[in-house]
Amino acid sequence: MKRIILKKAQIDLILTRICHQLVEDHGNFSNTALISLQPRGVLFGKAIRAKLKELFNLTATYGELDTTFHRDDFRRTDKPLIPSTISIDFEIEAKRIILIDDVLYTGRSIRAALDAINDYGRPASIELV
Repeated sequence: MKRIILKKAQIDLILTRICHQLVEDHGNFSNTALISLQPRGVLFGKAIRAKLKELFNLTATYGELDTTFHRDDFRRTDKPLIPSTISIDFEIEAKRIILIDDVLYTGRSIRAALDAINDYGRPASIELV
C-alpha cells in the first residue's frame, strides 16, 4: 500500500520557498554553487536548480558529489563499493556552496560530504538544504 506524504502542490510550494530563501541569501548566485549528494540528493538538487531557473531565470552552477570513500562505515562491509560519478566541473575555492541531500538526520552524510569537498578546494562557506 502506497502512502502519500506530500502531494505535488505541497512539494512545489516547499521548493518555491527554498528557492526564495536561497535568492534572498545568495542574490544572483555569481559566487554560489549547488552540490547534490549522490545518490538520493540528486533528484532534489536538480529540482531546486530547475525551480531557480523557472522563478528567477537563474542558471546556478551545479555539481554532484559522491561520498562513498569518505563515509565512516565504508570499511565495515565485505561487499565491493561502487561509487557514483562525481560531476564537479567548476572551482570550489572561495565559492559559497549549498549542499543538497534528501535527508539531514544524524549528520554522518554531511560530515562525509565536508571531507569530500575539501579534496576539491576550500569553499568560502557551506550551507545545507
